[in-house]
Amino acid sequence: MIKKICVFASSSNYLDEIYYNDAKELGRLLGINGYDIVYGGSNLGLMWACASQVGENGGKITGVMPEKLHNMGVFTEGCDEFIITSGMRERKAKIDSISDAVIALPGGFGTLEELSEMIVQKQLGYNKKPIILLNTNGFYDKLNAFFEEMIEQKYANKNMRSMYYIAQTPSDCIEYLQNYTPSELDVDKNAIYARN
Repeated sequence: MIKKICVFASSSNYLDEIYYNDAKELGRLLGINGYDIVYGGSNLGLMWACASQVGENGGKITGVMPEKLHNMGVFTEGCDEFIITSGMRERKAKIDSISDAVIALPGGFGTLEELSEMIVQKQLGYNKKPIILLNTNGFYDKLNAFFEEMIEQKYANKNMRSMYYIAQTPSDCIEYLQNYTPSELDVDKNAIYARN
């Protein structure tokens, strides 16, 4: 059962309003549809815009933050549960272990790194979680084009396309979560390394 949704997102407070609007709407929809959120614990940017709306609409908020960032004071006291880890790698492992799905909102290098790791984890069969990229304002168009270039030039197998879903709206994210069926792809060397 999909219940706890990991959300990766920007911690910037200086983005165009369209990004915050979609983050808030996603949080609202997660909450009213019975989902909880697991996120980085920040009181900043798209992260908190989304998480706060989950809480305001009936969902629980779990924040996971490395000690160094916590000591900088960028955390929120609005979480139902707050977990402090020793570092970033431990933070990602904890988020992964307690979440059932992943949604990547627009973000910077941290979001990209977290998203990439989750896609590879799924490719290698360590999880079968839905992985969604919320493509607000076409933010992920160029990244998707780069993914396609990797597949076209045979740096990645074409079955990688099934590892993630690019949603155009917050409601699209919810519909995908509600209808998600885990892939039964065999994880063997042919599935991973076979020629396209």
